[in-house]
Amino acid sequence: MTDPSTVTTLTTLTARQLTAGYAARDFSPVEVTKATLARAEEIQPAVNAFVLLDAEGAHAQARAAEQRWRRGEPAGPLDGVPVTVKDILLLRGHPTLRGSATVDPAGPWEEDAPAVARLRETGAVFLGKTTTPEFGWKGVTDSPPHGASGNPYDPARTAGGSSGGSAAAVALGAGPLSLGTDGGGSVRIPASFCGIFALKATYGRVPIYPASAFGTLAHVGPMTRDAADAALLLDVIGRPDPRDWSHLGAPPPGGFLAALAADEAAAVEAVRGLRVAYSPTLGFGEAVEVAPEVASAARGAAELLARLGARVVEADPPLPPLGALRESFHTLWFAGAARVTQFLDEGQAAALDPGLAEIREIGGRYTALDYLAAVDVRMAAGKAMGLFHERYDLLVTPATPLTAFGLGLEVPAGSRLRRWTEWTPFTYPFNLTQQPAASLPCGIDADGMPIGLQLVAARHEDATVLRVAHALYAAGAATLPAPVLP
Repeated sequence: MTDPSTVTTLTTLTARQLTAGYAARDFSPVEVTKATLARAEEIQPAVNAFVLLDAEGAHAQARAAEQRWRRGEPAGPLDGVPVTVKDILLLRGHPTLRGSATVDPAGPWEEDAPAVARLRETGAVFLGKTTTPEFGWKGVTDSPPHGASGNPYDPARTAGGSSGGSAAAVALGAGPLSLGTDGGGSVRIPASFCGIFALKATYGRVPIYPASAFGTLAHVGPMTRDAADAALLLDVIGRPDPRDWSHLGAPPPGGFLAALAADEAAAVEAVRGLRVAYSPTLGFGEAVEVAPEVASAARGAAELLARLGARVVEADPPLPPLGALRESFHTLWFAGAARVTQFLDEGQAAALDPGLAEIREIGGRYTALDYLAAVDVRMAAGKAMGLFHERYDLLVTPATPLTAFGLGLEVPAGSRLRRWTEWTPFTYPFNLTQQPAASLPCGIDADGMPIGLQLVAARHEDATVLRVAHALYAAGAATLPAPVLP
């Protein structure tokens, strides 16, 4: 067993390193869980990553995992690994409040979401539930009942959203894996702001239940410290669940992790010959203001891919105009907000986040024809990207055009912007098209805040996104200084 003086290093290990340590008996799930819970409690006052920590339940799960490892009979590839769950997803035995005072915590809470159920089957240790804005409605994380989640690199700034609590937890060592949700960038935005990896897989790759009020915009995705852990997690949570009729079925033969190169040299070699389009503004030109440091870091990552042997050109996908895309997304998203809050009484409605209340009113006025017109734009975007990917294996863009801004704000102070969708033009288009898209670190700005790079591939080409991200990690391009809380 590990020396007590090294326990703190357990919170910096990946899931793969943890299970390797369990197999070698270098340390145990109980030791790791104890260290990780201590870390979660340590960071909570600074960044408010959690709405629930279940120490008793986590220790019981860890003890059971420890016995399985001692017998040489782990339940699965994540047995004994600490995991956190965004408080949008059902976790049996605990309330899922979804960031809202309108949800009755009494339950009953008798079901796991599909991704949670798959993790439970593999023996994962559930530490608790992470903070979300109300019903996951916006690209930052704050809610009336639970407050705001701060950034690991500067708690006075936002962690992003809507999976901000998950991103802060992973970045600060409170579990190597987290389940987030992404309806317009909600795993990629906080990954970009917090310097971690997150993947929005092809729609249907990870089953969802209950169905989201935001419809087929909403995905469940892994949030991890690197691409290989995300591939491992996707192999687990991507397995079928009969409650989701839109699920794509079993993962590809061999799985996503097995498709990644086993050593750094082979990982880098795996990108050779790939056709890569680098798009600095996604074709939106001056309609999008990209911070100079973000633009420089993203271009540098694209140039690195070229040096690694990819065939990189600067090219924009022929998407519909930004205004049309945003209007389409707003129609679908605001209608979802109206639907998720449809049955609230007057008192409950008065307790909503004011921004959510505003878009709820707008969404309630849309007609069926408005909704179908938005679907038409979505279809056009999907066709454009389908044709684009006949020429290019991968699209590279900045994940967000800016780095993390002030805590508790929907838009940057002084920006004259109204809605979070105005500073996220690179993320929500790929919820419309349902493509796999990931964010990974590609640098830091002058204030020491992480910069995110987005990788996008054709539908069902999740392995391509993971393979290129894995190569960038192997090349050292996604390594950031560790956050240090004050």
